[in-house]
Amino acid sequence: MSAQLFVVATPIGHLDDMTFRAIHILKSVAIIAAEDTRQSALLLKHYNISTPLTACHDHNESNKIDIIIERLKHGDDVALVSDAGTPLISDPGFKLVRAAQEHGIRVVPVPGACAAIAALSAVGLPSDHFSFEGFLSSKQSQRLLQLEKLKNNTHTMIIYEAPHRILDSVKDMAQVFGADRAVGFAREITKTFETIKKMTLGELVEFIENDRNQQKGEIVLVIAGATEEKDMESEDLDKLLLRLLQDLSVKAASQLAADLTGIKKKVAYQRALELTEKV
Repeated sequence: MSAQLFVVATPIGHLDDMTFRAIHILKSVAIIAAEDTRQSALLLKHYNISTPLTACHDHNESNKIDIIIERLKHGDDVALVSDAGTPLISDPGFKLVRAAQEHGIRVVPVPGACAAIAALSAVGLPSDHFSFEGFLSSKQSQRLLQLEKLKNNTHTMIIYEAPHRILDSVKDMAQVFGADRAVGFAREITKTFETIKKMTLGELVEFIENDRNQQKGEIVLVIAGATEEKDMESEDLDKLLLRLLQDLSVKAASQLAADLTGIKKKVAYQRALELTEKV
């Protein structure tokens, strides 16, 4: 059989999350192309893998492609790994995979850990329709523009963020999306200080401000999509609110009306206030 390029997922924190197949592949290939050879060397040592490593990262990937492709064309299997998780997911590797496909070399995925999917599976937000947005811009002006473009998306959004930017980014999200938008906060997944919480963006700002430990480690944000506003005849809304106001407070009635109809809570609340003043 001709040589193959294996795209191998590695643990994002807990070493036991390494799959048996991944270990077998890394032991059997001729060379491992790694984002950071020092980081990968620790993983290989843990599993007694002696396969040679070569660096393949953002700064040298273009130069390394020809060398790796030549080895593949001469029959050497190659494995691609990132520092943690699945390669190409906000990590290097895309150029190498594309080049392998262009040269007719088979690319084989070896699935495993992925922080984005791990976070999505645990925060309790809709997972049937989502988008992965990767890292936002480090510049606030650009970040705000990116968030404005995402503001009206109705599907769940997954965003990676660096610890030194997390507070500023969440504040920007609260400003653009609204402080009451639901968000899942997943930090240090599978590691000793794993933190997974669901709250509003406003609450998350306070949570991070009050605990500097939450500004450390690897962070994934899972943000609820915008609520689709539903058209509703004012007469129908009035009938619903008047019935609810017979048994509930203005606040409770407007919240329930918003939940049942999909209209904004502040719209329902304002109308409920108007109706109580007329009674």
